[in-house]
Amino acid sequence: MSFAFICHHNTFMIYGSLKEPTLSNWSRITHVSVGSAALVSVLFAATGYATFTGYTQGDIFENYCKYDNLATSGRFCYGLSIITTFPLECFVTREVVSNVFFNGLLSSTAHIVVTLVIILVVTAVSLSYDCLGVVLELNGVLSATPLIFVIPSACFLKLSSGRWFQMKNLMPTLILMAGVFVMIVGLIMTELSPQDCSHGVEMFYCTDLNSSASLTMTPASSVLSIINSTQNISIF
Repeated sequence: MSFAFICHHNTFMIYGSLKEPTLSNWSRITHVSVGSAALVSVLFAATGYATFTGYTQGDIFENYCKYDNLATSGRFCYGLSIITTFPLECFVTREVVSNVFFNGLLSSTAHIVVTLVIILVVTAVSLSYDCLGVVLELNGVLSATPLIFVIPSACFLKLSSGRWFQMKNLMPTLILMAGVFVMIVGLIMTELSPQDCSHGVEMFYCTDLNSSASLTMTPASSVLSIINSTQNISIF
């Protein structure tokens, strides 16, 4: 879930793109956007776990059967969100490459080459591994946590005068310690409790329901089969 709140690397560009780049406007935009992300994330997490409990996958879409039309619509919308988000992330990556390796100046040819290299590398990595649950776990631990908790707090403490445990530096120090703790615990939990990658493989209850639907049964036997399947799944 921490990965949903990574926006620090876009901060300066978004602030510069505001029609009125004032602190009050920036504060309102960040509070509304991050608050909306928190609400949606909590809603999806709570309803997903309440529905599937111990069978909840890292990628919640893996819990839904392939013939579920609503889940298919959700997958389509998720794909659209990735398509619309990727250009923004690619732009940030290209800016970093430009500033680090080309002193912030890219010719038209270099601009095209760097963009193609970024897209090709990302595409190659995404095609080489299809278990989204593990990818999200590692992204959250190794990318989201440093960007959200560790790096901003460390920069503040580096630029701030006085000791870390003075009152004005206490909150950044606590956030930094919490970030390091989450990274360590997250890596340990990912290693000790790896999720089985079921990408492309339907859950067992989908198979049971398909088998039940393929049989010609009376209404009473249909109800009995559904009840037995529900008891075996024990997802509620």
